[in-house]
Amino acid sequence: MSDNQEPIVNKDKNLMDQSPFLKLKRWQWWLLVAINIFFIIAGQAAAVLLGRFYYDQGGKSKWMATLVQTAGFPILCIPLFLLQPSREASTSSTLPSIKTLALVYFVLGVVVAGDNMLYSVGLLYLSASTYSLICATQLAFNAVFSYFLNSQKFTALILNSVVILSLSAALIAVNDDSEGPSVVSKGKFLLGFLCTLGASALYSLLLSLMQLSFQKVLKKETFSVVLEMQIYTSFVASCVSTVGLFASGEWKSLHHEMEGFNSGRASYVLTLVWTAITWQVCAVGVVGLIFLVSSLFSNVISTLSLAITPLAALVVFHDKMNGVKVIAMLLALCGFASYIYQNYLDDRTASRSQTDVQESHDKSSC
Repeated sequence: MSDNQEPIVNKDKNLMDQSPFLKLKRWQWWLLVAINIFFIIAGQAAAVLLGRFYYDQGGKSKWMATLVQTAGFPILCIPLFLLQPSREASTSSTLPSIKTLALVYFVLGVVVAGDNMLYSVGLLYLSASTYSLICATQLAFNAVFSYFLNSQKFTALILNSVVILSLSAALIAVNDDSEGPSVVSKGKFLLGFLCTLGASALYSLLLSLMQLSFQKVLKKETFSVVLEMQIYTSFVASCVSTVGLFASGEWKSLHHEMEGFNSGRASYVLTLVWTAITWQVCAVGVVGLIFLVSSLFSNVISTLSLAITPLAALVVFHDKMNGVKVIAMLLALCGFASYIYQNYLDDRTASRSQTDVQESHDKSSC
C-alpha cells in the first residue's frame, strides 16, 4: 500500500483513536462487522420481499410504502436504553451543540424521506429488472462521494470488488423474469428511470454524509451514537412521509386498500408492520458499517444483498434459479471476498504500524 493510501478502517485518526471499537480485540471488531453485515443482508432481503408482497396483493400507496421504511424506529429505543449506562460512563471530546445536532438530524432525515420516496416512485413505473439494474449504480455514485467527502482511497482490490459486485447485480437484474406494470407510458417510464437513478445517487450521498457526521460532528465513543442517528433521522423522515401521506390525499384510500388486500386485513397490517421492522434492522446494519468501516463498504454490502435476495425469493415465492443467477451470486461472493481481503490487508498493516510505534516508544524509554 502506497504512502498516501489510507487503511479503510482508519477513516479519521482522531475519531478512531478515541473509539472503543478499536480498543476491542481484532476478533471482536470483526464480529461486530459480521453482525452488521447480517443485519443488512437479512433485513434488506426480507424488506424487499415484503415490499413485493405488498404490491402484489393490492397495495398502491406510494407514501405508505415510503413511510414504512422509517416508521419502525421506536423499537430501537430498547437497545438504546440498554446501552445508556455505558454511554454515560464514557468520556468524549467536545460535544456538538443541540442546534448543531438538530440541524444534522433534520437534514439527514429529510434526505432519507426524499430518497425513500424516489425509490417508491421508481419501482411503481419500472419493471423489477430495470429497477434493480439502475439501483446497482449506487456503488459508482458512492465511489465519487467517498472520494470527495470522506477522503476514501481506492486500491486494485477495492476497484475489483466494486466492478464485480456491480456486474453481479446487473446479471441478476437483466435475468429477472418478473414483469413490471402492464401499461406504462414513455413519460412515466422516463420519470421512473430518473427517480431511481436519482435515488441511487441520493442514497450514496446519504451514506457519505453520515460517515462525515460521525467523523466531524458527533464524535461520540459508543455504539449508541449509531442508534441515535437512526432514531432521530428516521423520526424526521417519518414526519415528512406522514405529511406527504395526508397532503397527497392517499390516506383516504387506505381503508379501501386494506379491505381489498388479497390476503386479508390482518395480512395487510402484518405486512406493513414487518416491513417497517425489517427496514430498521437493515438501517442499523448500514449505519453500523459506516461507523465501523466506511460508507463504501456499507454500500458494497448493500449491493451484495441485491444478488443474495433471489435466494430468499427462491424459498418464499419459489422463484426459478437458473444458471445466470447462480453465476451472478458466485460473482457477488468473489467481489465480497475481494473487499474483505483488502480490509484484512489494511487491518494487518495498521497492526504492524501500531507495533512499530510501540516498540520505538519502548526503546526510547530505556
